Amino acid sequence: MANILVCDDERSICEMLDIALRRDGHRVETVQSGQAAKNKIDGNLYDLIITDIKMPNVDGIEVLRHAHRVSPDSPVILITAVDDYEAAVEAVKAGGASDYIRKSPGLVDEIKLAINRVLEKLALSKQNFALRRDAAAHNSLDNIIGSSSTMEKLKQTVRTVASTASTVLIHGESGTGKELVARAVHICSPRASEPFVSVNCGAFPESLLESELFGYLKGAFTGATQNKRGLFEVAGGGTIFLDEISEMTLAMQVKLLRVLQERSVRPVGGTSEIAVDVRVIAATNRDLEKAVAENLFREDLYYRLNVIPIRVPNLRERREDIPLLANHFFKKYAAAANRRILRLNKQSLEGLCGYEWPGNVRQLENTIERAVALEISEELHVELPVERPKARAAAVGATSPSEIELGAVLPAGVGMENYVANIERTLVQNALDKSNGVQTKAADLLGISYRSFRHLMKKYEL
Repeated sequence: MANILVCDDERSICEMLDIALRRDGHRVETVQSGQAAKNKIDGNLYDLIITDIKMPNVDGIEVLRHAHRVSPDSPVILITAVDDYEAAVEAVKAGGASDYIRKSPGLVDEIKLAINRVLEKLALSKQNFALRRDAAAHNSLDNIIGSSSTMEKLKQTVRTVASTASTVLIHGESGTGKELVARAVHICSPRASEPFVSVNCGAFPESLLESELFGYLKGAFTGATQNKRGLFEVAGGGTIFLDEISEMTLAMQVKLLRVLQERSVRPVGGTSEIAVDVRVIAATNRDLEKAVAENLFREDLYYRLNVIPIRVPNLRERREDIPLLANHFFKKYAAAANRRILRLNKQSLEGLCGYEWPGNVRQLENTIERAVALEISEELHVELPVERPKARAAAVGATSPSEIELGAVLPAGVGMENYVANIERTLVQNALDKSNGVQTKAADLLGISYRSFRHLMKKYEL
């Protein structure tokens, strides 16, 4: 149901709508002046605003304009009398108002119909936002590639838990496909037609993560020029996937625990709660029990999340799936690159099956994609990844810093640009290794901003 603000200078209208809309399950606040409505809009997030046009001092059109500036995601329905009918029509035509209702004996019934229309549009808008934000939301069990016994067991687990509303904690090494499993749980669940919203908890500083998840009000912090809904609200009715949950600070963990307990969120800068109906799926590549023992993760939050645990096996545990995965990826990228590659080289496939794949399925996919991009024949030849910074140094033609004696200039044939690039690349890769792939933590280790770190990753294709 919706959180609705009603504004009308007639007390009887406010009371009538308050009673009627609460009976339908809506949360309703009423005010009797345009200025009071503007104040309410500044301090709260409303799903819908209903306002009379003709009021003293601050009229309904000014309330509409204010709502459009401060809370553009909140639709406005205008209540009109005969003499301000033209103003209502113009407001709708201009795109500011969602609908207009003439005051009549059937006012309540007409408003209820208008609310239903607006809420249907709002729900569709939320779904479209989620789909744009997560373009790969079509993934389901069909996209979990593998026929090994461990993968068949995983798929059966997904089918079983999908029908419940319980919180799920997915754990497994980096690159195993934890988000793919989370999407499959969503697609197989009764919430499949509702949004699936994914957020990487390790990609945001604490302050930004809070506003991203819970939303914020205008003026809550520098740059907050209007009200914005959080991802818990955007995912309403559907699923929110919290990846890298172990990277949340302890302070943020307390706030998430409260949301899971109360099933409501409080936007940054707000004072009122907003009820949310959303299934939570979390994922981590760390041992949370160990993190709890080391006081790095809250025990009460761990038990709230770990209602249904799902472990995603690493690629080394299911080597029999490697040929299936390799062929799937080479066909996918050959088609995307418009390359006529007919088959995977037999010796290359044997090498793929014998490799350890520390980066799991993600590393295998990247390896195949790179091989497809470089292949010029009808048979795909795959060069296995060469790990560790020493091998990468040779790739860029640079000399290691330890090879330069104190006070010496660069050796003959070694350019300073490549030398410095090698140092940067090695440091970035080492930071990623030490932080288990968590980019915000890697940036902190290097003492640079997350934005600068992302620039370096893109620069060196890491």
